[in-house]
Amino acid sequence: MIYLKTMNKTDKDFNCETKKEEDIKKVLNENKERIIIDIENSYFHITSKYNCFLRDKQQIKELIGAGLFLITYIFYFLSLEKCKKGQEDCSIKYQWQIKKVIEEIISCFLAVIAFELIFFKVISKKHLIHFFILFLCFYLYSHGIDFFDHGFYNFIYFFVIIILIIIIFLPFNVFVYLIRNKPKIYIYIYVIIILVIIGFIFYIILINSNMTCYNWGIGLNNTSIINDNLKYGCQIKYPKQCIFNNRMIYYLQDQTNLLKKKCSKYIRPKSRYNLIKYSKSPFINSSTYHFGYPLSNKDLISIKEPFRETLEKNFINNLVDMENKEILNEFLKKKIPEVSVDFTNNIQGKIKINIEFNQTLSNQRKIFEKNCEPYSNNVLILYIDSVSRQNAIRELKKTLSFFENFMKYKDGFNDKKPTEYYHSFEFFKYHSFIGYTSKNFPFLFYGETRFTKNKTLINKYFKENGYITSLAHDACLRDNTKCEHEFTEEEVYDYEFNLCDPNKEHININTIRCLYGKQDLEHLLDYTDIFWRKYPLNRKFSLLISNYGHEGTLRILKYADEPIYKFLKSLFIDNLLKDTSIILMSDHGQHMPSFYYLLDFYKIEKQLPMLYIIVNDRKKINYAEQYKFIHENQQAFITAFDFHNTLCNLIYGDKYNEINITTKYKNTCKSSYGESLFNKINGKERSPNLYNNISKMELYVCN
Repeated sequence: MIYLKTMNKTDKDFNCETKKEEDIKKVLNENKERIIIDIENSYFHITSKYNCFLRDKQQIKELIGAGLFLITYIFYFLSLEKCKKGQEDCSIKYQWQIKKVIEEIISCFLAVIAFELIFFKVISKKHLIHFFILFLCFYLYSHGIDFFDHGFYNFIYFFVIIILIIIIFLPFNVFVYLIRNKPKIYIYIYVIIILVIIGFIFYIILINSNMTCYNWGIGLNNTSIINDNLKYGCQIKYPKQCIFNNRMIYYLQDQTNLLKKKCSKYIRPKSRYNLIKYSKSPFINSSTYHFGYPLSNKDLISIKEPFRETLEKNFINNLVDMENKEILNEFLKKKIPEVSVDFTNNIQGKIKINIEFNQTLSNQRKIFEKNCEPYSNNVLILYIDSVSRQNAIRELKKTLSFFENFMKYKDGFNDKKPTEYYHSFEFFKYHSFIGYTSKNFPFLFYGETRFTKNKTLINKYFKENGYITSLAHDACLRDNTKCEHEFTEEEVYDYEFNLCDPNKEHININTIRCLYGKQDLEHLLDYTDIFWRKYPLNRKFSLLISNYGHEGTLRILKYADEPIYKFLKSLFIDNLLKDTSIILMSDHGQHMPSFYYLLDFYKIEKQLPMLYIIVNDRKKINYAEQYKFIHENQQAFITAFDFHNTLCNLIYGDKYNEINITTKYKNTCKSSYGESLFNKINGKERSPNLYNNISKMELYVCN
């Protein structure tokens, strides 16, 4: 019994102890769960705060990225600021240029920094949209140093700076990549070898290559620049680096050849669609296949407002259906198009030119021929913008061989026994005032320092002395005039062809410009050729203006060589250049930005445009003096004003010297700022300082 009692007591006690243990475990479990919950809550709280911190940090990074692009936009648009209206020569003021370049560099630098942040995933890829916005801004607003004239001037400049900054960042990016990825040692060796190879190639191509300028001053017929300051005054400073002598770089700049672009195979299927889409003309509809170009010389809108935008709208909104005889005869009457593009049997389109001989105009001008005896009954000017004499030598080989054929003389011109009816001259020291056509144009064809209402285009004087005149232009402009000048009826050419077609490629692209199966220059030559043949018995003056030198590679010009040569050769063979003065010229040398701009030859050639003149007929010239003077003036310091007065001399012949110079009260052909090349020019009296009151000349070539 005692034992049983003892056992019962022990079991009871044991059960109590077990219960206590269970209670303790239960309490412990409850505390454990509570602790776990507390830990989890604490972890979640800390994690939430950390995530919020990370999210806030990322948002800050995104804001920084957006801020970088915002500042990029601001500095970009600041760099686009235009010259204030009426501000003289704003585009060449160094302070303004330096300010502009600094703003562009800051903008480009910030854009590259932002791209680096995207590349290293500091900010999200969605910011790439800003690069598309920047590109859109380039396309819409990058219109040159004076905002209007030079197309994608800023566009190219901007990308050159960006590429240079990216190249500077390249070693840094490679270094960061190596640190992050920790590759094996052989990766480092490969990277070092590649960098050494790139550096060696860069050294061979750009530094240690043959870029000497031994042939830079050579001209046609084994002539060259004569730096005799005692006789000719101003000397030419030779460049030190002529990168065109490096054949590899010169080859790589020929993008037309690299891309194998040929206008005969360059088809734009939407050409006809574009003419219909962009036009509001009441004279065409969706079924039109033969489009006539409006006559710019018969339209008062283009006369009063010579703006590019106005002309383009006027052009596209006055297209004509050439197959609709009712419109042609009833509505247009005397304004029937001379030039049209036909898509009837050709998806590419074909330009057709139909210039009608005007008997009334011919008879009227013959009456005026009695006013004077000119040096040449015909004057033909081939004006190619942005071409230096040296680049013409490099690229216009066939064309200049045509001029060189009339330089067959020994020890200068033989004034006693002339054997040629033609004689050509090359002007080595023809200087540009400014690197912009819009500023140089009044010097050339108005003889004035700026466009003024009391000054007249040279075209008027040709017409007053019996010449029938024509203009062919590829930039949809009227003689490159600025907006402050308004045309008058007297200045309109008898025949005009402004190539304003919306399918025409931009004048600043780095390949040939194609339009309807040909280079746009060829259409201008075709128009001039047909005009020239329509009036074989009349005095004629033709001005052809092309922008084929207006690009940064300096290589497109060579594709103008063959068409120009064929044009001149054809007229010559058909005896249509008899009694004709032929002028191949530009108003300034190359000035579009490219890496060439870093070399001194580029800056020097910018100031030395080409000027070649073939004069004929000698029978009307006192060649004993006039030809002697023009021959000597090939080495004289001359300017656009001298060119203007030479045109006047060709018109008026010996009567030129009797003409009074222009005054504030009387307007004449002769400019007070220059001298005819047929007269003696004292080179020692010529200096850039003479023209400081006209324009700040950016001369790098005269001592």
